[in-house]
Amino acid sequence: MLQNYRYFLIVDLEATCCDDSSIAKNDNEIIEIGAVMVDSETMCIIDEFNAFIKPTKHPLLTDFCTELTSITQNDVNKAAEYPAVSKQLSIWLNNYDNYVFCSWGNYDRNHIASESLRHHVPNPISMPHVNLKKAFAKMQKVKKMGMKLALDLCNIKLRGTHHRGIDDARNIVKLMPYIIGDLKA
Repeated sequence: MLQNYRYFLIVDLEATCCDDSSIAKNDNEIIEIGAVMVDSETMCIIDEFNAFIKPTKHPLLTDFCTELTSITQNDVNKAAEYPAVSKQLSIWLNNYDNYVFCSWGNYDRNHIASESLRHHVPNPISMPHVNLKKAFAKMQKVKKMGMKLALDLCNIKLRGTHHRGIDDARNIVKLMPYIIGDLKA
């Protein structure tokens, strides 16, 4: 399926979170969209989109969330709310055709869809979706695993900060040859 596309849109989201029950699981709000557009022939990143988002349901980040993501209260306070960032993402995506939406698992696809519904705005990514976690596991004949563990398995050093959307999206690109190519972990 991936061979049919000119570009791979790799997206990684970060969301509000806690280590207690102060935020219900279905109340998590997107606080960062990290996206890279990858040329399917060269596997090179040709463009990036990165934006913080100001949460509205739970506007104060927990200490746990900041420690996990390195996203600060100041980062989200200065950011636009989801509808504006979603529109910016749509405008950016209009520069590309024939791409497939890829993410490490289904969480990112599902969360963009639910956040768009909650805010009564169109889903900015209407293209087909590929679960790269599942594709990696199938291609490498291993159990599904997190992105960091997959990088470790392939002896690839994680660059940037884990649990930062843009850094995780960039790191997922490094796994693409193990998903659609001949490389074995």
